Amino acid sequence: MTPPDLSTPEGRALYRRELQGVARPLRHTGAMFAVLGVVLALVRVVAVPGLPAAVPLGALALGLLNLLAAAALRTRYHLMRMRDD
Repeated sequence: MTPPDLSTPEGRALYRRELQGVARPLRHTGAMFAVLGVVLALVRVVAVPGLPAAVPLGALALGLLNLLAAAALRTRYHLMRMRDD
């Protein structure tokens, strides 16, 4: 894989779009788990006080792990693309 052409604005825009596609499903899943965790925390406070606190915390933790994994994959992809072999 060759390094991207970052010398022109068009090349930078193209590479930015390319990077946005890396691990996109993982990032979206992480964001949805985080939103689910917040919603579950609100439901626990407002409507279902018997809901264990671990349920919303677990959803938030899964979201955070997915987002961190996506960031790691994107960084790894970027380093691989920038390598000059």
